[in-house]
Amino acid sequence: MIPIVSIVGKSGSGKTTLIEKMIPELNRRGYHVATIKHNVHGFDIDHEGKDSWRHKKAGAHTTIISSPWKIALIEDVKRDHEIEELRDKYIRDVDIVLSEGYKKSPHPKIEVFRAEMNRELLCGGEENLIAIVSDRKLDVGAACLDIDDIKGLIDFIEKRFLVTVHRRERRDDKTAHSS
Repeated sequence: MIPIVSIVGKSGSGKTTLIEKMIPELNRRGYHVATIKHNVHGFDIDHEGKDSWRHKKAGAHTTIISSPWKIALIEDVKRDHEIEELRDKYIRDVDIVLSEGYKKSPHPKIEVFRAEMNRELLCGGEENLIAIVSDRKLDVGAACLDIDDIKGLIDFIEKRFLVTVHRRERRDDKTAHSS
């Protein structure tokens, strides 16, 4: 099962920026990462007049845009999907899923907290908060990591969620060498 870690925080706290910094460090360590961005307000990736937009407007339930470098799927849905549903239906060949948002999901959460925003924390321990990344030290019953220490954050995630990936790779390497 691919682990899911949700990056949560109040609007403007730096969730996207944190994920942008986490991905290259995870990649550098040899992990494949998927991301899921939750947007309760909706979004549009097929712009008016483009072929994909015209296909959807004509009534296609699902449209796939494909190129030699990317694939995008636009599918009508009747409800907001849970993270695990999206992971199970669409995500393959990755070691971890980082989601942005989904603050009400039962998955482990890392909250981004900036003192300058002068707001309260979004999550508590009962909401599966495993860590806070912040620009100041907080004592709230979860690990508190420096917001600028990306390597330390990825060490934390690696120990907690990815240790079995390394074990699996080592077993696969040994099996390949002994054949």
